[in-house]
Amino acid sequence: MGDKKEPSPFCPNLVYIRDILGHADLKTTEIYAKIDGEMKRKALEKAYPNITPSDKIPLWQQDDDLLEWLQNLGKP
Repeated sequence: MGDKKEPSPFCPNLVYIRDILGHADLKTTEIYAKIDGEMKRKALEKAYPNITPSDKIPLWQQDDDLLEWLQNLGKP
């Protein structure tokens, strides 16, 4: 048996993600696939500092009906 793991049926193949992101090497994509959400958020904020101003609450977070719907999503 080798070191290769079976891909999760819930995750797309990293080759497809590599192609979408434009990485030259799959190893670069693997780095991003292994980092946690906080690291991803910080990397995106650093790469795109003007996308979401940190002093403003996004409009969707101000929509009480939407937030209630999201909180109840998947509940019987």
